[in-house]
Amino acid sequence: MLSKVWSAATCGIDAVRITIEVDAAQSEQPGFILVGLPDAAVREAYSRVRSALHNCGFWLPPRRITVNLSPADVKKEGSGFDLPIALGILHATEFLHDEQISGRVFVGELSLDGTVAPVRGTLSISAALSRDAAVRELIVPAANANEAAAVRSVRVVGAPHLPRLLQHLKGETPIEPAASGTTPEVALDGADFCDVRGQAQAKRALEVAAAGGHNVLMIGPPGSGKTMLAKRLPSILPRLSLEESIVTTKIHSVAGTLPAGSGLLARRPFRAPHHTISTAGLVGGGTPPRPGEVSLAHHGVLFLDELAEFRRDTLEVLRQPMEDGIVTIGRVLRTVTFPSRFTLAGALNPCPCGFFNDARHECICSTIQIARYLAKISGPLLDRIDLQVEVPALTPEEISSTTAGESSALIRERVEAARQIQRERFRRASIQSNAEMSTRHMRRYCELGPSSRRLLEHAVARLGLSARGYDRLLKVARTIADLAACERLNSAHVAEAVHYRALDKAYFRAG
Repeated sequence: MLSKVWSAATCGIDAVRITIEVDAAQSEQPGFILVGLPDAAVREAYSRVRSALHNCGFWLPPRRITVNLSPADVKKEGSGFDLPIALGILHATEFLHDEQISGRVFVGELSLDGTVAPVRGTLSISAALSRDAAVRELIVPAANANEAAAVRSVRVVGAPHLPRLLQHLKGETPIEPAASGTTPEVALDGADFCDVRGQAQAKRALEVAAAGGHNVLMIGPPGSGKTMLAKRLPSILPRLSLEESIVTTKIHSVAGTLPAGSGLLARRPFRAPHHTISTAGLVGGGTPPRPGEVSLAHHGVLFLDELAEFRRDTLEVLRQPMEDGIVTIGRVLRTVTFPSRFTLAGALNPCPCGFFNDARHECICSTIQIARYLAKISGPLLDRIDLQVEVPALTPEEISSTTAGESSALIRERVEAARQIQRERFRRASIQSNAEMSTRHMRRYCELGPSSRRLLEHAVARLGLSARGYDRLLKVARTIADLAACERLNSAHVAEAVHYRALDKAYFRAG
């Protein structure tokens, strides 16, 4: 008998429906054949399926079983096809009937005892099937049910193990569908700006970065609080919308970094890879292609501590995702694209010993050593960092101070007010923040008066900024004006934006 069971496969952070055809034919030479461009994990499915069926009380008849995964030109990867292959065999051997599997999509790995184990990418599958009118139910592992149910238009059932799923399919003991997802609330981890002593300039720069989606670089000696500040940046970012949460969760689901049993991510991601990370680990790659840190930080913060310690070729691959907000990974059989719209926060010592320009410590580095150290950060990469702020060493009075600073909640209120202005401004465009403005948007929303223009032209000449640096300076000025609820840019907004580019000259070009 020929059986057809629906499943799904992920491609990047999207998914496509797969038809699994099973033919169990009488033959003098029983065996198993699997075709349809499977990878190694899929080819091993029969061993897991046979043992799972046997341990659940089913004996496979001595037949020649052929399994075809259609369409054949789509690479099938992972262990999520175990469950539909097992059900296809049961249907082909007439244990299940057509009405029990029709209109249902099955995804899941089978343990040898019949337990349905969690798999990657169920949220992507659920989102793709929400546009398929032929699908009436999605069956996923019980540990993935909350994740898949975030797409409200799909009926999701979590299967704990194979015998329980068969009872559901036969209508004997139905499994209750998983509850639909809701808009996530911000869940803070206790990191708050009120814990940061001093550093008013750095905190203001991070507020501007959060309000406009700008990249920021903090330069200062060891122990000045750069890492502490960066870890608190997510606490002042705007709350995740439902759409942002779904996309971010899809990326983490495909990457396998989503905790089992969890639903939508409630907080913006904060990723802090070590400086020894490879290029593929940072921007994605591998076989099959997996998202890297820049994609795992989508709608959140990518923090690169000790920026000059990263390999230069690794840092250079950041330029395209920082500019375009996506990462495209090409392979022989397919090309996948991962979103990577993140806020880059970098931390950097001013020299190898860390004490250049520190009045309290003597720098032991030569000019050549400092130049070689800072040369790891290229001009094109530096051009893409909107704010460069100095984080000086704390004074003894600041270290011993017991006065609490401004809380993250208060700063976030100002940030969200500025973001609301930007949402209204760009409501008919496909962008969300000032950092994403094109030249056309800048001509319309960043008009300068005569005095502001002269100030900006003088700063560009003094700092030696490129055309990209000029544009990014204007974007920062637009964000500063939004924080002040000003419709037009004035000299004060431009002057503050120029102030955040001053280190461009002081450290990198002069050094």
